[in-house]
Amino acid sequence: MTAGAVPPCVPSTLVHLALGGLIAAALLRASAFDARAVAVVLLATALPDLDSFLSTVVAGAHRSLGHNVLLPAAALLALVVDTRVREESWLRRRLGPTAPGVAWVALAGFAVAGVGLDYVTNGVNLFWPIHDQFYTLNGRAGLSSRRGFFQTFVDLASPEPAEPATTETRHYATGVDPSPGEEPADVERVFPLVWAGWQLLLVATSVGVLGARFVRSRRE
Repeated sequence: MTAGAVPPCVPSTLVHLALGGLIAAALLRASAFDARAVAVVLLATALPDLDSFLSTVVAGAHRSLGHNVLLPAAALLALVVDTRVREESWLRRRLGPTAPGVAWVALAGFAVAGVGLDYVTNGVNLFWPIHDQFYTLNGRAGLSSRRGFFQTFVDLASPEPAEPATTETRHYATGVDPSPGEEPADVERVFPLVWAGWQLLLVATSVGVLGARFVRSRRE
């Protein structure tokens, strides 16, 4: 079965990094906040999108290989063992006293800004390779003068289930791999930067917040 192409996936890596930067600015302690620590968090945030480079050789790799819960779960287990179970943390011994804290924030960047942002935008293959199906968190919640509270995130009506999207039926278009199969010589390769006004606002806010945090850190 030929995979159907989804338009160039948004948010872009730049937008992921913007959210990762806000996480770094909010969660890194003063003793750990520096350019190196922020770079570690941003690198962890960008890691999931590296699977787009493998989609040309592994069908459906993008939003599957790096966008699942197994990788952050494994990292979470390793951090718990290193920082809560072991008598002496390997990270603290090898990389210094602030390393465990930076690692926790980097994991938050990977899971929330890297995988989570795509989970709420067009979906990710959450349990790949154990279970091949793309999932999306999407819906609405509000208060109505007639209906009271309403939400569509959890559908209790049990409608007729739609055919699940898998790596065989879905392809996320990227600048690296715009469409399934071989590309024509004149194919347009689109590498999104910002795809909407809210994304531009997020990027600008992240730059401003990180800049302010660096200035404050130097003054202190």
